[in-house]
This record gives sequence, C-alpha cells and structure tokens, in this order.
Amino acid sequence: MRKVCILRLGHRPERDHRVTTHVGLTARALGADGMYLVGEDPVIVGSIRDVVERWGGEFFIEDKVKWKQCIRQWKERGGIVAHLTMYGLEVGEVVAEMRERTEDLLIIVGAEKVPGDVYGMVDYNVSVTNQPHSEISSLAILLDRLFMGQEMDKKFEGAKIRVEPCEAGKRVIEL
Repeated sequence: MRKVCILRLGHRPERDHRVTTHVGLTARALGADGMYLVGEDPVIVGSIRDVVERWGGEFFIEDKVKWKQCIRQWKERGGIVAHLTMYGLEVGEVVAEMRERTEDLLIIVGAEKVPGDVYGMVDYNVSVTNQPHSEISSLAILLDRLFMGQEMDKKFEGAKIRVEPCEAGKRVIEL
C-alpha cells in the first residue's frame, strides 16, 4: 500500500493551533500515514503524538520542515503531490486518477495565502469546492474519496483506549 502524508503549509503558531491540530487528527483518523509541519510548533507535535500513543496506530508528525525541500524530495523519491485549493480541478474529476496511481502521495493543506510556486510544483491542484470553506473539511473529503470509505474500517493497533459505538451516551473502553 502506498504512503499518504500531509504537508501543512502556512501554519501560524499564534493563531492556527486548533486548526492545524485538527488537520493532523483528521489525517490520522482518515487513513494518512503522517504529517509534515512547516515551521516549529512543539505544542501541536506533542498533542498529536499523545493522541497516537493513547489511541494507537502508526502516524508520524515532523515539524521544522522547509516546504520547497519537502516537495522536491518527495518527488525525487518518486512520489506525487496534490495541493488542496479552491482554485483547482474539482475533486470528482481527478480523484479516480489519483486513486489508480501507485506512487506515494503528499497532500498539501495550506493555511494563510499559499505561495504561487506551489501551484506549479504539484501534480494536482484539487478543489473540493470553489467556495470559501475549511481546509479540514477539504482534507476529510479528499481522503474519504481517495480511500473509497475503507478508512472507516481502519484498526488502530496498540490503542490504550477506544470508543465503543452506542446509540446514546458515551462508552470509552480502556484496553
């Protein structure tokens, strides 16, 4: 199985903690293998690593990443890169082709204005909608369509806790 990772670009530590954390949590829960974070943010790194420790599974987070270098190295190793942007081709037009490819996939999730160079460095500029919306929702939709819903059945090995689904109330099981 190929590797799918996220590059969080444009993270602003003073204002993006919650959103960037949720990008990482969404990526992990919906089947990605890890996240590269441009810049340094030990709070987010620690938070996501804590979730992996308690909830299980294999997911890495690496900060202090230089975005151009990350993209170039990914492509040099034979991977492909997709950039989530409201200016790209509609996800429905490109996801089947992306799914059929076997190369490792790096998905760029921007925060603030994305540098123009990004658009030319990637293999796919992908739009989930051409309306203003959350980068978290775009990532979730792309991953769900990429994995065709199979990510919902993923087992998180080594979990110390898990939620047991129930109709009402809340059941958390300590393993």
